[in-house]
Amino acid sequence: MYIIIAGGGKVGRYLTEALVNDGYEVLLIEKIKAKVDMYTEQLGGVVVQGDACEAQVLMDAGSARADVIIAVTGDDEDNLVICQMAKRKFGVKRAIARVNNPKNEKIFHKLGIDATVSHTDAILNLIERQIPLHSICSMMNLHDSNLELVDVVIEDDSPAINRAISTLSMPAETSILIIVRNGKVIVPRGELVLNRHDEVLVIGPKQTEKQVRLRLLGDEQN
Repeated sequence: MYIIIAGGGKVGRYLTEALVNDGYEVLLIEKIKAKVDMYTEQLGGVVVQGDACEAQVLMDAGSARADVIIAVTGDDEDNLVICQMAKRKFGVKRAIARVNNPKNEKIFHKLGIDATVSHTDAILNLIERQIPLHSICSMMNLHDSNLELVDVVIEDDSPAINRAISTLSMPAETSILIIVRNGKVIVPRGELVLNRHDEVLVIGPKQTEKQVRLRLLGDEQN
């Protein structure tokens, strides 16, 4: 299965590494050369420079044989253009778009976009419905309006430092989705110990954010 990801921000980078680690053929398209160079060094030859809004760039990326395109730039209009072009011009079967403004979701669906999501975890889950990404995240019911992605960095005074994930007593209905350590994405396991400067991404209901930060960062960080 071949997946094209457009947009090399945090979401695009996480998705690319997660999918590559699970053995899928992935290509990330990013405009900024500095990011392309950095990601190429980190991820290998799965990143190309270009504007995915341009038909030639999508053609060169092999869109005609792509099974899924995921547009995760910070611009809703760009994401819509990328997905529509991929489906209509190149026949890509499934298009997933990141929506930065929730008001645009209905418009995207009316214009033929298969799925619209606003969080990294939700994108991963939508892919998982079609691809068995068993090592990336557990399936969750998608109610995007009530889900929030909490991103924290473990420091020396964090109560979670040097503790195994299984001992953290995280709030109910929350899940540690990804840990980023030294630029590498780690799929969390129960006995994994959190280190200084680990970036921890947690998904859960919006009302649990304060509790999540309390567990991971302590009182002074709230």
